[in-house]
Amino acid sequence: MLTAFYYDRLISLHTIDRQELQKIYEAGKNGFLACSVCGEAVKLYLGIKSAPYFYHYSSKQPCMTEAPNVEEEQAATIDINYEEKNGFRIPKSRSISKNSTENTPFQPPMSVKATSHTSEIAKSKPVTFPKESYLTILKQNGYSLDTTQSKAVAIDDGPILVLAGAGSGKTRVLTMRAAYLIHEKNVDPSSIMLVTFTNKAANEMKERLLHYPMMNKSYVQKIVSGTFHSILYQILIFHEREKWQRNKLLNSNWQRELLLKEIAREKQVEEKDFPFDAALQLISAWKNSMLFPKEVKPVNDWEEKVAQLYIGYETKKQQRNLYDFDDMLLGGYHFFLENPTILESYQRRFTHFLLDEFQDINKVQYEWMRLMAKSAQSVYAVGDDDQSIYSFRGSDPKYLLDFEKDYPNAKTIILDYNYRSSQEIVSVAKSTISKNTKRRTKKMITGYSGKHPLAFYPYDEEEEATMILSDIQEKIKMGYEPKDFAILFRTNTNSRAMFERLASSSLPFRLEQDTGSFYQRFIVKSMMAYLKLIHDPDNQQAVADILPTLFLKKTVLQDIKATSILEDCSFLDCLVFIKTGFAFQESRLKKIPEIIKRLIRYSPLDAINYIEKELGFQEFIKKRGNEGNQWDKGSDDIRDLKVVARKFQSIKEFVQYTDHMIAMNEELRKQFKNEENVISLSTIHRAKGLEYKTVYILGTVDGSIPHDFALDSFRNNNIIPLEEERRLLYVAMTRAQQELFLSIPMYLRGKKAKASRFLSPLSITAFTSEKKDCPII
Repeated sequence: MLTAFYYDRLISLHTIDRQELQKIYEAGKNGFLACSVCGEAVKLYLGIKSAPYFYHYSSKQPCMTEAPNVEEEQAATIDINYEEKNGFRIPKSRSISKNSTENTPFQPPMSVKATSHTSEIAKSKPVTFPKESYLTILKQNGYSLDTTQSKAVAIDDGPILVLAGAGSGKTRVLTMRAAYLIHEKNVDPSSIMLVTFTNKAANEMKERLLHYPMMNKSYVQKIVSGTFHSILYQILIFHEREKWQRNKLLNSNWQRELLLKEIAREKQVEEKDFPFDAALQLISAWKNSMLFPKEVKPVNDWEEKVAQLYIGYETKKQQRNLYDFDDMLLGGYHFFLENPTILESYQRRFTHFLLDEFQDINKVQYEWMRLMAKSAQSVYAVGDDDQSIYSFRGSDPKYLLDFEKDYPNAKTIILDYNYRSSQEIVSVAKSTISKNTKRRTKKMITGYSGKHPLAFYPYDEEEEATMILSDIQEKIKMGYEPKDFAILFRTNTNSRAMFERLASSSLPFRLEQDTGSFYQRFIVKSMMAYLKLIHDPDNQQAVADILPTLFLKKTVLQDIKATSILEDCSFLDCLVFIKTGFAFQESRLKKIPEIIKRLIRYSPLDAINYIEKELGFQEFIKKRGNEGNQWDKGSDDIRDLKVVARKFQSIKEFVQYTDHMIAMNEELRKQFKNEENVISLSTIHRAKGLEYKTVYILGTVDGSIPHDFALDSFRNNNIIPLEEERRLLYVAMTRAQQELFLSIPMYLRGKKAKASRFLSPLSITAFTSEKKDCPII
C-alpha cells in the first residue's frame, strides 16, 4: 500500500520527498496515519530489504484486494512540512509537481561481492601424530587442530611469528602452545611468560588452559600471565615497594585530568572548554613511544599546548611521588636498564615468551620484551597486521612487519583458515584490506558459504537507524536473539540516532563505551543551553553553560547571582550588567537577552542557525570548540544536532526530548549493564576480538570511515592514517559470522555523503530475493 492519509491529507510514497520518510514513520508510530481505503490506522515500513510501504497494525485485514484511485495517488503530492499556529497544525507549503528536484528515490539494497575470487572454501585436513604426543591427547579429548594450527603449536623453539588472520583460532593456538611446552617439551611452567593486552583475555586464557587434558591449577598458576602493565607492576612492587605503592597510582582518568587542570590553571589555559581527555591521550601516546617532554616535537599549536602541559604533568608527579599506568611500562624498562644484575636473573628464569595481539605492541613494550627475552629459548609472537588499529595509544604494526629484522632466524606460520565467517564475508573483507600497501599477504580460507553482504542506502542517519531497527525486529520474530546483533560505528557521535531508536524500542541493548549522552557533549550542551534559556531565563546551569561561548570565565557566574538579587531580574537579563572592559563584547551581551526571548517563535532548527550566525557561536567553535580533538569536531556535533532538531516544531518539545534522552542513557546503562542477551552498540575499536551472527556497520562513507582526519592526512601525503582506517573497516567486517550489512547514507550530518572509497574494490550489484506481498500486521 503506497498511499495513506497524513493529518487528513492524502500522501503517496511515489511522490513524497525522501527526506520526509522519517517524519512519516514517526507519525505512524504516534497514530497520525490512516489507510486511504478504510480509514484504519496504518504505519510506515522503513526497512532494509523492501521499499517503504504502509501497513495495518490492527487485527482487521481489509484493503488487501482494494487499491486507492490512481488519480488520488497521483494527486497526493504534498510536501509534508507543517507548522503550528494558534494551536492548529497546518502545512507550510504544498508542491504541485510530481517531480521535485529535492526528491531522492528509495534505492534498493545491493549485494556486495569481491571483484575477484579472493578466498576459497576448503575442508580442514585431519592431522595425525604419534600416539604418545600431547597433540594426540588433545585430539582424543575433543580439541582438534588443523594442519597449520598443529604446526604452530608443535614448532621448535626459537623466534616464531604466527600470523593469525581473523577468526583463525589464535587463542586456541596460543594456549595449546603453553600446554604443549609443559607436557611435550617438559618446560617448567614458571619459566613461561604469557603476555596479553587485556585482563579479560588473560583470564580467558587461564580458563582455557584449565580445561585442557593433564592441566590443573598448579600448572596454570605457575605460568606468569597477564598484561604488560600487570606483570611489570608485580616486578616493580617486589623490588621497589615504597616507590610503587598502590595509593600513589593515578588510577582513574579523572585523577589524571584533575592534575592536568591544575597545571592548566598555572599556565593560564582556560579549563572550561579545553579537551583534557584528548590531551591525556596524546601524552600517553608520547610516553608509550618513549618520547619524553624535551624530546617531543609538536606539529601544530594544539600539540604545543599539550607539550607544555606534559612538562608540568611529569614534574608534578615526581614532586608528589605519584605515577600513572604508562609509568609502569617506562619505569619497568628503566629499572632493568639500571639494574643489570636483576635483569640477568629474570633473563635466566624466563625461557619462553608467548605474546598475544603482537600487532598492538608499542615501543616501550617491545623494547622491554627484547631486554627480557635476550637469552630466551623461544619468543612466540601471535598477531595480525591487518588488525592493527590502536595507533592513538602508540601501537605500531612495524614491530610485526619487521619481526625478521630483529630476529633474523625467525620462523613464520600463517593461520589462514577462518572459522568465523562465511566465504562471502571473508572475500569482501580480503578484497578491501588487500589495497593496503604495508601488510603481509595472506590466503583466506573458509569452511562454508552463506549470504552475500548487503549495502543499503538510507537517506540520513535517522533513517539509517530506523531501517536497522526494523531489520532486527524482523529477525527476532524469525528466532534470532538480541545477542546475535552488533551495530558498529567509527566514533561515538555516529551512535546518536541508533541509540535513540533502540531506546524507544523494547529491545535490550548495551552501549559498549563509557561515555555520556550525545547531548552532554560540551559543544552540544552549550548550544542546548541557549534553547533552554528561551523557556527558563532563570536556569542557572544553562547560563553557566553559555559563558564559555561568550568568552567569559566561570567566575562571572557569581557576579550574575549577586546581580540577580540586587536588580531583581532573571539570570539571563543579568548579562546586560556584565562589565568586561571591552565595548564590543559588552554591546553583544546587552543584546543577548532580547534576542533569546524573541527566539521563542522559532523552530529548533531555525533557532540553532540564528544562534550560530548572530550570537557568535560559529566564532566560538572555530576559536575554542573541540580544539585539538582530531576525531570529534565541534562543528560536526552541531550538524548532528541539527539533524535531530529538524524533527521538532517547538523548542520546548525539542528540549524535553534531549533531557529525556540524557536520562534514558543513564537508565539503560544501569538496566542492561550485567545482561548477556543484548544487542551490542559499539565502536569498532571495542568490538575487536568479538563475533556476532549479524553485523551492521554505520556510515560507511568518506568522512566517517575513513574519518576526516585520515583524509586530511592523505591530502598532505601521509598515507598511514588512511591505511589504519581501512584496517578498521576490515576489523568491523570480520566480526560478522553470517550476515554483514554496510550502511551508505546519502546524507551525513546534513551534508551530501559519498560511499567510502574503501568500497571501490568491491562489486556492488542488484540484490535479488523472493518478492513478497506487503504484510498487514
